[in-house]
Amino acid sequence: MANAIDLHVGKRLRRRRRLLGLTQQQLAESIGIRFQQIQKYECGANRVTASRLYEVAVALNVPVNYFFEGLQQVAAPATAGAPGAPANDRELIAADVLSQKETLELIRAYYKLGERPRRRLLDLAKALQDESTDAA
Repeated sequence: MANAIDLHVGKRLRRRRRLLGLTQQQLAESIGIRFQQIQKYECGANRVTASRLYEVAVALNVPVNYFFEGLQQVAAPATAGAPGAPANDRELIAADVLSQKETLELIRAYYKLGERPRRRLLDLAKALQDESTDAA
């Protein structure tokens, strides 16, 4: 049975790998293991050792603590109004949104743009958001 912390670390590993556009095979090769092991880490079936987590962090270009960000909410689910509890549903939804393939594709495309087109796209998104808020 997978531990909640192992599941959280696995989800963060998968999110970062996908954000970088890497396959499980590519990540596995970069740290000298088989892709099946990456699969097991990502689903929480196998626990990631400290040394392996360090290797994964280096390969994914993140600090080791990246894998533990947001863990307080997973390890001890906060009740509404309690310290550390999400202020609203948006914070709860944010983690799910970031794990969607469409979101990752949008982020990759956004960062491939130059600075000026990125700024214009952001302004457009904000304008569309304002329109949908006004319509509601």
